[in-house]
Amino acid sequence: MQEFLIAARPDLQAARENWLRMLARERRLSPLTVEAYERDTRQFLQFLTGHDGGAPGIADIANLRPADLRAYLAARRKDGAGARTLGRGLAGVRSLLRFLERKGLVNAAGAAALRAPKQPKSLPKPLTAPDARRVVSAEEQLAEEPWVAARDAAVLTLLYGSGLRISEALGLSASVLASPGESVLRVTGKGGKTRLTPVLPVALQAVAEYRRLCPYHLDPKGLLFRGARGGPLNPAIVQRAMRKMRGALNLPDTATPHALRHSFATHLLGRGGDLRVIQELLGHASLSTTQVYTGVDTARLLEIYDAAHPRA
Repeated sequence: MQEFLIAARPDLQAARENWLRMLARERRLSPLTVEAYERDTRQFLQFLTGHDGGAPGIADIANLRPADLRAYLAARRKDGAGARTLGRGLAGVRSLLRFLERKGLVNAAGAAALRAPKQPKSLPKPLTAPDARRVVSAEEQLAEEPWVAARDAAVLTLLYGSGLRISEALGLSASVLASPGESVLRVTGKGGKTRLTPVLPVALQAVAEYRRLCPYHLDPKGLLFRGARGGPLNPAIVQRAMRKMRGALNLPDTATPHALRHSFATHLLGRGGDLRVIQELLGHASLSTTQVYTGVDTARLLEIYDAAHPRA
C-alpha cells in the first residue's frame, strides 16, 4: 500500500495500520475496498486535526459524538462529496471505531447512532422495446430442451407483458392462465397484497405452449412453472438463462429479469400511459415509487434529442 503522511499520533497510526491489515488478511476485502477505507479514514483524521487543533490519538477519539461526525460529513459535503461517497466514508470510520472498541480502546456508540446520508435512487435501466421483444421470444431462448425454452419464454413474457416481479411469476399456481379467454391475472405481491394485471394474448400463447410441452403433470393446486426435475422453478435458473441471453444477444449487464418489469412500466409511460394506472399495475403502495419512471422517460427523450437535433 502506498505510504501517506497520516495526521494522527503514533498510537492511533499503529492501530489504524493493524485495522487495515485485518481488513485485507482476515476479512479478505478487495484491495480497492481497503484502499478506499484507507483514504476515507485518512481524510477523517485530517479533519479531526483541524477540528480539534492537533493530531488525534486514541484518547481523542475514545468518545466521539455524533456532532463530531456530522461536522466531518458537512466538511466533506462542502468539498463536493456526494451521498454515496459520504456513506462509504462513514462506513470506513465506523469500521475503524468498531475495531478499536473490540480492543476496549474506544466507544463506538456515537458513530453507530449517526444515520448515514440518504442515498439517491438510481434510475431503473429498462431494455429498448426491440431488445425486450427479442428476450421474450421463444426462438431466442438458449435452452436445449424445447419445454425448458418454452418455459423461460413464458416466464419472461409475463415479466415484460404484465409487469410481474420474478417471485410473482414463479409463485403462480397451475390453475391460472389455463383458458384461452383469460385476459386478467390476479397477482399476490409484496405484503400479501393482491392486484389485477392484464395478460396479453402473446403471454397466453407462451404459457399454453409451455403447458403443451411440459413433461410434468401440472396439478391446479401446485405451481405453474417447474424446474428441470419437476420441483419449483428457482429464480436463479431464470437469472442464469438471462445472463446467457445477454451474451448471445449482445445486451448490457443491466438486462436482467427485473429489467423487464422496468421496461413494462417505462414503455407504457412512453406511449402515454397514466402514472396512477401504472402504479396499480405494478402494485406500488406509493405513487412516488412509480414516479421514478418519469425520470427514465425524460432521460430517454434527452438522449434522442441530443442524437437527432442538428445543433445538439
